[in-house]
Amino acid sequence: MPEQKFSGLPRGSFRFLTNNARKKQRMNMQDTSVFDANSPQARAIARLFYFDLAISAVIFLTVASLVVYAVIRFRERPGQAKPFQDPGNPRLETLWTVVPALILLTLLVGTAYTMKIVNPPVVHPAPNVIVNAHQWWWEYRYPQSGVVTANELHLPVREKWLLQIESADVIHDFWVPNLAAKVDAIPRNQNYLWLTPSREGIFLGTCAEYCGRQHALMGIRVIVESPEKFAAWTRSQLRVPGKPAGPEAERGAKLFQEQTCMNCHAIAGTQAKSTVGPDLTHVGSRQTLGAGASPNNLEQLTAWIKDPQAIKPGCNMPSLKLTDSQARDIAVYLEALK
Repeated sequence: MPEQKFSGLPRGSFRFLTNNARKKQRMNMQDTSVFDANSPQARAIARLFYFDLAISAVIFLTVASLVVYAVIRFRERPGQAKPFQDPGNPRLETLWTVVPALILLTLLVGTAYTMKIVNPPVVHPAPNVIVNAHQWWWEYRYPQSGVVTANELHLPVREKWLLQIESADVIHDFWVPNLAAKVDAIPRNQNYLWLTPSREGIFLGTCAEYCGRQHALMGIRVIVESPEKFAAWTRSQLRVPGKPAGPEAERGAKLFQEQTCMNCHAIAGTQAKSTVGPDLTHVGSRQTLGAGASPNNLEQLTAWIKDPQAIKPGCNMPSLKLTDSQARDIAVYLEALK
């Protein structure tokens, strides 16, 4: 049987998305600006920013105006005596000591109030989601339901959820600008973050702490949906995939177990149980591959399996030297896992 060809990507290429894919993603994604706040936590941070900016602007304009006034009013003129040198003015000195102290106190109160809204209390309940950062992807575990997924965090709209954030290797930083503050993911340590999305949509984030070669391609995708859709998604994630249908998928399932794939990945209902790489039980339902490096479709998944280093150079998934037809068979099998 002749090998089936696919449109792969050249090594080292960063042209991962076609124009149509980019347009489609832009249509489905929300603005990622920190000024587009979509949670109480993000709005509190935005309010603090505007408050601090207003105070800073008043200080800047006051100082700049006084400097301009002094330059014009007291500039040296021919024949004019030197201005009077005042050795000290207790009233002015007291004023410019007390006023900055009051400004700093005001900023402190505003910051403390914002921290109370954004940060979990010292004694917090059990987390709703455990976020585990890896080089260079995100693992999400939902302890209450048992769902395990990767790179795409699903949340119900207008519900307050607690995220426990940790790292499996180096220091990372979980940051979704529309929804919450930056939180470090540190090995052997847990940090916590509240998230209460205000509206449905797809919100993008990223790792905000340099963590190695593929730091720039460690994207976060938060999918906020109605409680009904979230419950349906949870049920779908708990279903064990059925047996592969069709000759290509059957060959792909066999290759997945014969090659080293199952040494790194897990698929429910199979002998693949490893947690080194992302859980692939429902990989076909995800929107992207490689933490946002490429859209998830049969062509791109085939290219990824064939040579992941061409799409995400330096990632920890090796090239298995598969033929084009072998890579496609595995891709067909994985794409059916929804």
